[in-house]
Amino acid sequence: MKSQLVAESAGQRTFVVVLDPGEEAFAALTAFAVDHDIGGASLTALGAFERATVGWFDIEEKTYRKIPVLEQCEVLSAVGDVAMGDDGKPSLHVHAVLGLRDGSTKGGHLLDGIVRPTLEVTLVETPGHLRRRKRPELGIALIDLDA
Repeated sequence: MKSQLVAESAGQRTFVVVLDPGEEAFAALTAFAVDHDIGGASLTALGAFERATVGWFDIEEKTYRKIPVLEQCEVLSAVGDVAMGDDGKPSLHVHAVLGLRDGSTKGGHLLDGIVRPTLEVTLVETPGHLRRRKRPELGIALIDLDA
């Protein structure tokens, strides 16, 4: 992974992060947020994975139904955010649309993705920290603006 701080103003930093082949995107971006003490941010990304898993949240079961993508795929769009989790560490929430060789797509919550050949991410920090809290009645952690 390579990164560069490309702008900084009034408590807001903008980074460009480029992941290398073989890196697991979700873990690498989480580590980047931890290393740079990012408590709130939005992110966008594009690139490709050699394989990935996205998920569809089943509200009744309170769990993600995994949708494996076991082939090279284009990251047509990935958008997400970073907020501080209940454990006090940065927590990522990313949705992705993946393009397959036949032009079809699969999408959902990004659970994992092995980069091939690259993933180019723009991460824009917010001046204030966001807080993500576990919602037991839903089974997921959501941003809590009252925290």
